[in-house]
Amino acid sequence: QPVIRIIEDLHWVDPSTLEFLSLLVERVPTAPIYTLLTFRPDFFPPWTFRSHITQITLNRLSQKQVMVMAERVAGGKTLPLTVIKQLVTKTDGVPLFVEELTKMILESGLLREQDGSYELTGPLPPLAIPTTLHDSLIARLDRLVTAKEVAQLAATLGREFSYELLQAVSPFDEATLERELAKLVDAELLYQRGIPPQARYIFKHALIQDTAYQSLLKSKRQLYHQKITQILEEKFPDTIETQPELLAHHFTEAGLFEQAIPYLKDAGQRARERSANLEAISHLTKGLELLKAMPDTTERTQQELDLLITLGPALIATKGWAAPEVEQAYARARELCQQLGETLKLYPVLWVLCSFYLVRAEHNSTHDLGKILFNMAQRNDDAEIFLAAHHALGMALYCLGDFTPARKHLEQGIALYDPQKHRAHTLFFGPDLGVFCLSWEAHVLWQLGYPEQALKKCRGALTLANDLSHPLSLALALDYASMFHQFCRDRNSAREKAEEAIALCTEHGFVYYLAWGNIIQGWTQAVQGEAKKSIEIMHQGLADLRSTGAERSLPYYLALLAEAYGEAERAEEGLNVLREAFSFVDKKSERWWEAELYRLRGELLLKLNAAEAEVEDCYRKAMEIARRQSARSLELRAVTSFSRLLQKQDKKEEALQMLAEIYSWFTEGFDTPDLKEAQALLGELSRK
Repeated sequence: QPVIRIIEDLHWVDPSTLEFLSLLVERVPTAPIYTLLTFRPDFFPPWTFRSHITQITLNRLSQKQVMVMAERVAGGKTLPLTVIKQLVTKTDGVPLFVEELTKMILESGLLREQDGSYELTGPLPPLAIPTTLHDSLIARLDRLVTAKEVAQLAATLGREFSYELLQAVSPFDEATLERELAKLVDAELLYQRGIPPQARYIFKHALIQDTAYQSLLKSKRQLYHQKITQILEEKFPDTIETQPELLAHHFTEAGLFEQAIPYLKDAGQRARERSANLEAISHLTKGLELLKAMPDTTERTQQELDLLITLGPALIATKGWAAPEVEQAYARARELCQQLGETLKLYPVLWVLCSFYLVRAEHNSTHDLGKILFNMAQRNDDAEIFLAAHHALGMALYCLGDFTPARKHLEQGIALYDPQKHRAHTLFFGPDLGVFCLSWEAHVLWQLGYPEQALKKCRGALTLANDLSHPLSLALALDYASMFHQFCRDRNSAREKAEEAIALCTEHGFVYYLAWGNIIQGWTQAVQGEAKKSIEIMHQGLADLRSTGAERSLPYYLALLAEAYGEAERAEEGLNVLREAFSFVDKKSERWWEAELYRLRGELLLKLNAAEAEVEDCYRKAMEIARRQSARSLELRAVTSFSRLLQKQDKKEEALQMLAEIYSWFTEGFDTPDLKEAQALLGELSRK
């Protein structure tokens, strides 16, 4: 499937081949597929540096290779050495130049066939072989006369076109059109598939299409494009439905910008629906550019708002929540909503801004916008706005360490969510709000000491994301699931979900969620004895995350890195990482993992044989923070660490009383590593 999506995005393969590949993947899912892709040096493929991919640089042809290629184009007949020398000099070994210039000289009348080879009819003029491919192609087109006009009109349609459409816009009668198309095919400027009127044609190379297109006067070119738009709208409604970008292109090139903009919006929306986010950004950005030439009217303002709201989720998917482009798009959309009085479009804009500030770790700003959303929901008595408001407030309160009120908001959000009714939310929000709420609720329930209930929510988020068949929602659910399993110290499940997230995010270019998955995967390797390798992976993940502007959960990620350093017997470096985490907590007030930071500091100090009083102080702070936040899971972990220290100090009774009190609070999750460890320690402390 990833191969098929790559091919679709490159517009490389014809529909029948694509259909064959799809059937192959569907019916023989384990069958290997050998794929050969070619590209120019200025293209940077995202799939390089993998063990199963070999990249070969094709250099320019040598003189001998030019000779071989030219003679093959000449049907195996030998060419004069003078011609070969000029071919080598003028083409610089570029294969397409060699082919085209050889054909041009064969058609020029400067050669004649003699005993299975070609010889010159006279001296070879210095300029007989044009210096550039453009000159060569123009010369060949000029010799085709009427066929040149057909090629120019066809080039206006695109690299590939149908006979049916060309005939509909052509001024030529059917017989003339077919005759001239045949000339272009015979000259190998076009390839033909099928027989008219069902035939389809494709220019042999994009440069051939460009040359034919650029040879048109601008005024005539615009007339052609205008005629094409009229024909498409009148006779090809299916094309309009399935390829709005085609209409947008022709309206734009015809100079009819106002008519192009709605089609660009539709094209962007269709691209987003199949997760072709870069394509969507291209269409929608083009629409915004065209709008700049439009008069400042209410209709123009509405169009800009619609384009921005459609663009936003594609920016989130490709650049991450905290990218400056996301803030710019939604800040402008908020301004336009207020100008137009658009309440129903304002609330998703505000929700995305909540998420932007959240991922930037500006949690108070998120909370303030969440309250604005909540007040808006009350004024309009709107359940959908309440859903967005509860989720925004739940996220902000969780990050600030206020778990109990966060849980209430998230539960209320889930109660309002209807998968069928709210399925279209992905058009405005990016990920699905139900997946979001369930994922966050899983985390808050774990913090509050309900690991089994949390696991159900985590699985519910994954099930919902899979049912929606929405890649960005699934990426989110997988990353939150990997983090949840890391909380539980279930390294195998954490690794499994992280690897699934990494594969999905790599396929779709979800940079923010990819970095997140890499960090969790690094931690799983650290606790499985691959500490050195894991530290490199986690550092890279953190760098990738920060490159998107994201800072939310930084103390948590740094804690995982500090733990990896501890596993590598590099405790001093781990403590340095924790100092950065503590500084961030003080600066941003992101406190949801603060208790664990203190506990980990105590663990690392123990590895360095620090004074026990200093270690004890860390554990006491961890317990105090966890109790204040009602974070029972982190409290249990801190108390267990402290109890081991007390056991070492021969203070078993104090340790037993403290550990038994927190352990007895739990009513579920007794097969989780933390509760198992606490139970085992209770047994040790109970023995005389």
